[in-house]
Amino acid sequence: MALLIWAVCLLAAVSQLQRGPTEQITLLPNQDGKPSAVIITTAGKDTVLDKPYQTAAVDSRGAVATTSDSAEIKSRYGALIDTLPQRAAVFIVYFVTDTDNLTPESAAQLAQIKQQLASRPAPEIIVIGHTDTVAKREYNDALSLRRAETVKRILVEAGIAADQIAVQARGERELLIQTADGVDEPRNRRVEIRVR
Repeated sequence: MALLIWAVCLLAAVSQLQRGPTEQITLLPNQDGKPSAVIITTAGKDTVLDKPYQTAAVDSRGAVATTSDSAEIKSRYGALIDTLPQRAAVFIVYFVTDTDNLTPESAAQLAQIKQQLASRPAPEIIVIGHTDTVAKREYNDALSLRRAETVKRILVEAGIAADQIAVQARGERELLIQTADGVDEPRNRRVEIRVR
């Protein structure tokens, strides 16, 4: 009887070892191309994954084996990877002083922004207007709202549904470049377009 119990335990142990990893972690590339890494700690030992498509397989004893095969990962999980949502993005456009007119550089940039937004299936967009500190706060609040509404109108004219665009006005409350009151700072005269 003891021999039978020993044989069953041995078979269970061999079966457990043949099952493969109990956990598998794969580092995917960032959509923006920036490097990233993940640290896996098991049994007091760290394993770093710092290359896209690098995979760590952790077995039941906590041992880690790493591989890197982008073709195999794309083949096995390509359909799943393709369903991941696009990364959130932030675009900034700038305005001529004391107006809701885009600077010539920003007007040219807006065409590229519209193309990127059009490539997203159902973008959620927040358009946030800002000003510098030249005028009074109440005036700047109204001006930042006009700037945000101008950008929304341009995006709607480009084919983005108006109900996908929320508009906010911050006036001079969230300066990109910190200045004293009354300072004409072109980088603060902006609209941020945040896309999810």
